[in-house]
Amino acid sequence: MLHKALLSIALLGITGKVWAGGIMLYEVGQEGAGLANAGAAVLATDPSILMNNPAGLTALAGTQVSANGQLLLGNVKFSRDDDNTFGGNEGGNALKYFPSGSTFISHQLNDRAAIGFGMVGNFGLAVKYDDDWAGRYFTQKSSLIAVAFQPTIAYKVTDDLSVGIGPRIMLGRFLTEIAVDNNPLGLGDSADGQLKYKDTDWGMGATVGIMYDLSERTKLGLSYVSEIDLEFEDKPDFDGITNPLLNGALNRINADQLNVDMTVPQTVLASISHQLNNQWTVLGSLGWQDWSEFGKIGVEVDGNPDGSAVSRSVDRSYKDTWHASLGAQNQITQKLRLNMGVGYDSSAVDDKDRTVDVPMGETWRLATGFNYQVDETLSVNMNYTLIWMGDMSVDQTKRNGETLSGEFKNAAIHVIGGGATWRF
Repeated sequence: MLHKALLSIALLGITGKVWAGGIMLYEVGQEGAGLANAGAAVLATDPSILMNNPAGLTALAGTQVSANGQLLLGNVKFSRDDDNTFGGNEGGNALKYFPSGSTFISHQLNDRAAIGFGMVGNFGLAVKYDDDWAGRYFTQKSSLIAVAFQPTIAYKVTDDLSVGIGPRIMLGRFLTEIAVDNNPLGLGDSADGQLKYKDTDWGMGATVGIMYDLSERTKLGLSYVSEIDLEFEDKPDFDGITNPLLNGALNRINADQLNVDMTVPQTVLASISHQLNNQWTVLGSLGWQDWSEFGKIGVEVDGNPDGSAVSRSVDRSYKDTWHASLGAQNQITQKLRLNMGVGYDSSAVDDKDRTVDVPMGETWRLATGFNYQVDETLSVNMNYTLIWMGDMSVDQTKRNGETLSGEFKNAAIHVIGGGATWRF
């Protein structure tokens, strides 16, 4: 039927592009951000260890509070090539800035046990293009902001072995804006309409970890974070739909609910640290992230004329990724410690599957920073990370055959962060 066909055209942007570009951030302003995630599951210098390995809390004395913040400054600009058939500009810088941060608390119960709590925003990202850019029918604005809350308990089984566990409770907020073509058959010159959608949801998972002192100078850590399911469901808002056939189809079908299911990937991280001498410590990490589950998006629109539901499942062809990083710490003086590291993450998408709402690819991290011990009760840290994604090609085609083709050239994100830890 014509009205169903028109609705399919109108919702084509939803089914493929209704969720934002998820990315797992290792940086939340903590000292370890200056190491590119090297040794993250063994770096028990402050309560932020519970984010990567809850077992590390047993290494912290007394009560400690850590507060951190950071700012992401992006250079993510799309450039069209000769195969592009869409009109409009190139969208500008899709990621100008993005703030995030974290707070952690630890408390030593006795010589064996410790508890802690963390609030951290290390999952999610946002992209925003010009409203009239060439890819407006794929996305104009998308953001997924997720904040995790984690109460944690850790126990030292032996003098060398510690274990830890904590539920990870996540609050996710999803928002997207997409242009709707009022001339779906290429006829007419009406201005675009717009689809807007936003919702929030809670999800729950768990974090478990172990830490083992292989020797006085060498530590091993292993942690696992389970997947977390987020289910967004709300009514999409349509503005400026001037095409009478398209408007009529939307009114008849009365699409009153859109369900978007996504899975925050489960992860495994293994780390090692070795103190060479009183000045130098080397660290490393290997990790795995289950991005293939994140790429399976379930979409359901309720309200067919016959009362049945129209459902569509979209698989973005995401694949699992692996991570490797190496770093070093230099204790220059009793109070000043320098950090440096390099990390690599494989790409969650092949070039042919990359989309403009999720401009992801293989990633290199170069990081550095310092920690300064002001006195026995206070230390401060500053860090900088270059997240380098390089050139990322994009080739997206709509059902009418129009193609958005080009690449993100020299894509990068600069991360500036810092924080403080108080000890009582």
